[in-house]
Amino acid sequence: MLSYRHSFHAGNFADVLKHIVLIQSLDYLNKKDKPWCCVDTHAGPGKYELDGDYALKNREFDNGIAKLWRRNDLPDSVAHYVSLIKRFNKPDQLTRYPGSPLIAKQLLREKDRLCLCELHNTEIKLLTAEAKKDKRIKVFHADGLKSSLTLLPPLERRGLVLIDPSYEIKSDYQQVVETLVAMHKRFAVGTYALWYPVIERSRNRKLERALQATGIKNMQLFELGIRADSNEHGMTASGMIVINPPWTLMAEMQQVLPWLADVLGDNGEGFCRMETLVGDG
Repeated sequence: MLSYRHSFHAGNFADVLKHIVLIQSLDYLNKKDKPWCCVDTHAGPGKYELDGDYALKNREFDNGIAKLWRRNDLPDSVAHYVSLIKRFNKPDQLTRYPGSPLIAKQLLREKDRLCLCELHNTEIKLLTAEAKKDKRIKVFHADGLKSSLTLLPPLERRGLVLIDPSYEIKSDYQQVVETLVAMHKRFAVGTYALWYPVIERSRNRKLERALQATGIKNMQLFELGIRADSNEHGMTASGMIVINPPWTLMAEMQQVLPWLADVLGDNGEGFCRMETLVGDG
């Protein structure tokens, strides 16, 4: 939606989960010498100022990256994530948070590619400025759910598609399912990472059932909540549904998610889910 600005939410607990899954998935692709392509359907501006007006309005980063920033007991994958965030900040001073595009850029090798879609008229200018002069990165001023389909299958025949709409429009829940089906038909061996918020649990159950009904195999779910489901306004949890996940991802998240739920949860209410929605058989 053109009014949505992720700057209000940058670095929150949902970003922590989303970006750890992204990093783990791209690191897995890097285990082989063959090149890959990453497509980000809702790239945003590329980076966020945590000391700016947007981020300071609700200070959502306080229940995310800020709680991890100075800890010395981080699990390996969380430590790797935090180390990438620290590259954008002065020592011991958290003022910036990179979005998915700049996190992915840190993991690009010379032969890999990054394709970024963004529709917002202001954020596309910022994103283009961040990506300029890097021949490995292409930026598209377009609706990511529609336009990213034209980028598949990538020439590399290896890669990941990150899908993280705002879900401000309720139809996004159905549209992501339809988009995933179309993408999977074009690029069945690709990894797809779909982010979702938990605001009204009934919508999430409907989304999960719709994805299970597509016939797409090998689908895992990872969810992190900071407080119990509620009918009150606001996101209480978020998750990632990954199609064709790295075979190492489930075991890694079984170690990481309970730890994150304990550290990031509000007053002991943190929780997590890890499920295989559809097997690979």
